[in-house]
Amino acid sequence: MRCHVKRYKILIKRVIIIIMVIIMMFPTTGCSLKKKTRYQAQFLELFDTVTTIIGYTDTKKEFSEFAQTVYDNLKEYHELYDIYNDYEGINNIKTINDNAGIAPVKVDQRIIDLLLFSKEAYTLTRGRVNIAFGAVLEVWHNYRTEGIDDPENAKLPPMELLEERANHTDINKVIINETDSTVYLEDPEMRLDVGAIAKGYATERVVQILIEKGYHNGLLSVGGNVRAIGSRVEKEKAWNVGIQNPDTDSEEPYLMILSLENLSLVSSGDYERYYMVKGERYHHIIDPKTLMPAQYFTAVSVVTEDSGLADALSTCIFNMSYEDGYALIESLPNTEALWVMKDGTMKFSSEFESYIN
Repeated sequence: MRCHVKRYKILIKRVIIIIMVIIMMFPTTGCSLKKKTRYQAQFLELFDTVTTIIGYTDTKKEFSEFAQTVYDNLKEYHELYDIYNDYEGINNIKTINDNAGIAPVKVDQRIIDLLLFSKEAYTLTRGRVNIAFGAVLEVWHNYRTEGIDDPENAKLPPMELLEERANHTDINKVIINETDSTVYLEDPEMRLDVGAIAKGYATERVVQILIEKGYHNGLLSVGGNVRAIGSRVEKEKAWNVGIQNPDTDSEEPYLMILSLENLSLVSSGDYERYYMVKGERYHHIIDPKTLMPAQYFTAVSVVTEDSGLADALSTCIFNMSYEDGYALIESLPNTEALWVMKDGTMKFSSEFESYIN
């Protein structure tokens, strides 16, 4: 959802143009002799990332419909949750920001639902995930963009500027009127940034749409936010999902492979979105307490059913000590986590290793 996403947009009207058919065919479960084929599709456009879809269907046409359902719905969420771009006929998060301190904005119910979910996440994560933190993140985004475009003159934001912007991050000033379906930012200097939660939340909502339509065996990855639907068809096996190795110089692309069924995997780390200042790397996950990139870990991963919750938790525990993060994860049912420490060692929540293949 970055403003430079237009550079990556390709002329696709339908996602099926990149469908890749896997030749092998696998039996369905039960006694039926009918076989399903594994198909895969991929597109680059939404949420400023690559989306990959894997599914088992009887025909290529059925998979095309499956993939198109993902694309169409994900596109709608992308436009609603965008903070950088306007879309004709749509009031989105950017529209809310543009009207901060001016007037309430009537929005789609899907925005109301996201913001209510985000307020719950703020309480759960003790403020580590705050959609009202956009005024600070906007400063970092601008300095990072300038630093990437002109690395020789890259610099850090002044702390006094960050501290001033932090005065405009009170989530209680995000006023949601469910009856009128409006959102109003009381503080004219406040900006919403849903980057820590929107992609996972949208992924989960799309998965629920797929399930309602009768799709029960698939895997959806939206920029690494992975959601397994059911199991693989062959032998009713769980999906194998790799956790990216944060050491980008390593020949091993994955730290480990997890076996997941009806679960989400979301990772956060310092290795993907960053810029360099005087030889030091400054990533994009900003600690609300220090207003600087969090320095506890190299990467964290969270496994739980709801992809929106997994997205929020991965940012949250990246922004807190291992002890505090471990206590939070252990307090939540059916939720596990992995921490990759700065020295490369790994720590796990109590049942995380049960998912390792």
